[in-house]
Amino acid sequence: MTTFMTTVQSPVGPLLLTSDGTALTRLLFAPGAAALGQGSWSVDECRVLLQAAQQLAEYFDGERTNFDLPLDPAGTPFQLTVWLALRDIPYAGTINYGQLATQVGNPRASRAVGMANGRNPISIVVPCHRVIGADGSLTGYGGGLDRKRTLLDLERRRQPVP
Repeated sequence: MTTFMTTVQSPVGPLLLTSDGTALTRLLFAPGAAALGQGSWSVDECRVLLQAAQQLAEYFDGERTNFDLPLDPAGTPFQLTVWLALRDIPYAGTINYGQLATQVGNPRASRAVGMANGRNPISIVVPCHRVIGADGSLTGYGGGLDRKRTLLDLERRRQPVP
Protein backbone atom coordinates (compact mmCIF):
# COMPACT_ATOMS: atom_id res chain seq x y z
CA MET A 1 0.00 0.00 0.00
CA THR A 2 1.27 3.45 -0.88
CA THR A 3 1.45 6.16 1.73
CA PHE A 4 1.36 9.76 0.62
CA MET A 5 3.39 12.33 2.50
CA THR A 6 4.08 16.02 2.47
CA THR A 7 5.68 18.64 4.67
CA VAL A 8 4.03 21.96 5.45
CA GLN A 9 5.50 24.99 7.17
CA SER A 10 3.88 26.30 10.34
CA PRO A 11 4.55 28.69 13.24
CA VAL A 12 5.67 25.64 15.26
CA GLY A 13 8.06 24.40 12.58
CA PRO A 14 7.70 22.00 9.67
CA LEU A 15 4.92 19.43 9.95
CA LEU A 16 5.10 16.03 8.29
CA LEU A 17 1.69 14.75 7.13
CA THR A 18 0.88 11.28 5.85
CA SER A 19 -2.21 9.76 4.28
CA ASP A 20 -3.29 6.43 2.89
CA GLY A 21 -5.17 8.34 0.19
CA THR A 22 -8.49 8.31 2.04
CA ALA A 23 -7.62 9.68 5.51
CA LEU A 24 -4.94 11.57 7.39
CA THR A 25 -2.84 8.98 9.22
CA ARG A 26 -0.11 11.09 10.84
CA LEU A 27 0.82 14.65 11.59
CA LEU A 28 4.27 14.78 13.13
CA PHE A 29 6.67 17.53 13.96
CA ALA A 30 9.37 17.22 11.31
CA PRO A 31 11.90 15.88 11.04
CA GLY A 32 9.78 12.85 11.76
CA ALA A 33 10.70 10.61 8.85
CA ALA A 34 12.64 8.30 11.17
CA ALA A 35 9.38 7.56 13.00
CA LEU A 36 7.72 6.49 9.77
CA GLY A 37 9.86 3.42 9.13
CA GLN A 38 10.02 1.47 5.90
CA GLY A 39 7.31 1.60 3.30
CA SER A 40 6.27 2.73 -0.12
CA TRP A 41 6.16 6.54 0.03
CA SER A 42 4.73 8.91 -2.52
CA VAL A 43 4.97 12.67 -2.74
CA ASP A 44 2.34 12.71 -5.49
CA GLU A 45 -0.60 15.04 -4.98
CA CYS A 46 -3.15 13.64 -2.52
CA ARG A 47 -6.57 15.21 -1.93
CA VAL A 48 -6.49 14.45 1.82
CA LEU A 49 -3.07 16.06 2.29
CA LEU A 50 -4.09 19.12 0.27
CA GLN A 51 -7.20 19.48 2.41
CA ALA A 52 -5.18 18.99 5.63
CA ALA A 53 -2.60 21.58 4.58
CA GLN A 54 -5.38 24.08 3.78
CA GLN A 55 -7.12 23.51 7.11
CA LEU A 56 -3.84 23.80 9.04
CA ALA A 57 -3.11 27.11 7.31
CA GLU A 58 -6.57 28.34 8.31
CA TYR A 59 -6.02 27.15 11.89
CA PHE A 60 -2.69 28.96 12.17
CA ASP A 61 -4.26 32.09 10.64
CA GLY A 62 -6.98 31.99 13.34
CA GLU A 63 -9.73 31.29 10.80
CA ARG A 64 -10.44 27.69 11.84
CA THR A 65 -11.29 26.30 15.27
CA ASN A 66 -12.26 22.75 14.25
CA PHE A 67 -10.80 20.37 11.72
CA ASP A 68 -13.01 18.52 9.28
CA LEU A 69 -10.74 15.78 7.99
CA PRO A 70 -11.07 12.03 7.64
CA LEU A 71 -8.67 10.51 10.21
CA ASP A 72 -7.27 7.02 10.54
CA PRO A 73 -4.70 6.90 13.35
CA ALA A 74 -3.19 3.51 14.15
CA GLY A 75 -3.50 2.58 17.81
CA THR A 76 -4.92 0.26 20.42
CA PRO A 77 -8.63 0.42 21.25
CA PHE A 78 -7.81 2.38 24.44
CA GLN A 79 -5.61 4.84 22.55
CA LEU A 80 -8.31 5.36 19.93
CA THR A 81 -10.83 6.09 22.72
CA VAL A 82 -8.50 8.68 24.26
CA TRP A 83 -7.72 10.28 20.89
CA LEU A 84 -11.43 10.53 20.10
CA ALA A 85 -12.04 12.22 23.47
CA LEU A 86 -9.25 14.72 22.74
CA ARG A 87 -11.25 15.96 19.78
CA ASP A 88 -14.03 17.03 22.19
CA ILE A 89 -11.79 19.52 24.01
CA PRO A 90 -12.97 22.94 22.87
CA TYR A 91 -10.71 25.28 20.94
CA ALA A 92 -8.60 27.37 23.35
CA GLY A 93 -9.73 25.13 26.22
CA THR A 94 -7.75 22.75 28.37
CA ILE A 95 -8.41 19.62 30.40
CA ASN A 96 -6.17 17.73 32.79
CA TYR A 97 -5.21 14.06 32.59
CA GLY A 98 -7.53 13.06 35.45
CA GLN A 99 -10.49 14.79 33.82
CA LEU A 100 -9.70 13.10 30.53
CA ALA A 101 -9.46 9.72 32.26
CA THR A 102 -12.89 10.31 33.79
CA GLN A 103 -14.23 11.36 30.40
CA VAL A 104 -13.11 8.06 28.82
CA GLY A 105 -14.76 6.12 31.63
CA ASN A 106 -11.75 5.18 33.75
CA PRO A 107 -11.07 7.83 36.41
CA ARG A 108 -8.08 5.91 37.79
CA ALA A 109 -6.31 5.70 34.43
CA SER A 110 -4.72 9.16 34.28
CA ARG A 111 -1.26 7.64 33.68
CA ALA A 112 -2.56 5.40 30.90
CA VAL A 113 -4.36 8.41 29.42
CA GLY A 114 -1.08 10.33 29.57
CA MET A 115 0.71 7.53 27.74
CA ALA A 116 -1.99 7.39 25.05
CA ASN A 117 -1.90 11.18 24.76
CA GLY A 118 1.87 11.03 24.24
CA ARG A 119 1.46 8.52 21.42
CA ASN A 120 -1.08 10.57 19.48
CA PRO A 121 0.05 10.27 15.84
CA ILE A 122 -2.03 13.20 14.57
CA SER A 123 -0.86 16.21 16.58
CA ILE A 124 -2.72 19.52 16.43
CA VAL A 125 -5.71 18.07 14.55
CA VAL A 126 -6.22 15.71 17.49
CA PRO A 127 -5.42 18.38 20.08
CA CYS A 128 -3.27 16.61 22.65
CA HIS A 129 -1.64 19.99 23.34
CA ARG A 130 -4.81 20.96 25.25
CA VAL A 131 -4.11 18.44 28.03
CA ILE A 132 -2.35 19.96 31.05
CA GLY A 133 -1.30 18.92 34.54
CA ALA A 134 -3.78 18.79 37.43
CA ASP A 135 -2.19 21.94 38.87
CA GLY A 136 -2.65 23.82 35.59
CA SER A 137 1.00 23.49 34.54
CA LEU A 138 2.13 22.56 31.07
CA THR A 139 3.36 18.99 31.18
CA GLY A 140 4.64 16.48 28.68
CA TYR A 141 4.26 17.11 24.99
CA GLY A 142 5.92 15.11 22.23
CA GLY A 143 6.62 18.27 20.28
CA GLY A 144 8.18 19.94 23.32
CA LEU A 145 6.69 22.34 25.86
CA ASP A 146 7.62 25.39 23.77
CA ARG A 147 5.42 24.14 20.93
CA LYS A 148 2.62 23.29 23.36
CA ARG A 149 2.77 26.79 24.82
CA THR A 150 2.80 28.32 21.34
CA LEU A 151 -0.27 26.34 20.24
CA LEU A 152 -2.23 27.20 23.39
CA ASP A 153 -1.23 30.87 23.16
CA LEU A 154 -2.19 30.97 19.48
CA GLU A 155 -5.65 29.58 20.27
CA ARG A 156 -6.21 31.96 23.18
CA ARG A 157 -5.14 35.02 21.15
CA ARG A 158 -7.27 34.08 18.18
CA GLN A 159 -10.32 32.82 19.98
CA PRO A 160 -13.34 33.81 17.90
CA VAL A 161 -15.77 36.33 19.32
CA PRO A 162 -19.27 34.81 19.75
